[in-house]
Amino acid sequence: MEVDAQGVVFNAWYLTYFDEAMTAFLEARGLPHSVWGELGIDFQLVHTAIDWKGSLRWRDNARITVRGSHIGRTSFTLDFATRRQDGEITCTGQTVYVVIAADGSGKREVPAIVRRALGPE
Repeated sequence: MEVDAQGVVFNAWYLTYFDEAMTAFLEARGLPHSVWGELGIDFQLVHTAIDWKGSLRWRDNARITVRGSHIGRTSFTLDFATRRQDGEITCTGQTVYVVIAADGSGKREVPAIVRRALGPE
């Protein structure tokens, strides 16, 4: 269902791929989703940009790479790249997330534990 009538992955699915990759990225760096609740925080997407360089097609295996590119007072930016199994980059993206209180009471500063998880490998 991700492939459209043109035989390529429909563009909206890339945001889902990026969201799943962000969660996996933070988990791999010691910040699984379960910890977010313990900290009383969540992350809200406030801006994203995607640049297509090629297409994913039916049965392509995609790999999403993620890296932190900026950490502000209440927000952070992640860079994404989607590659086919042959290594060709099909798109790049950049997403800005704001740290919010899990109870909906507004923005929060980026906690130190999140800063560490976003830092260099």
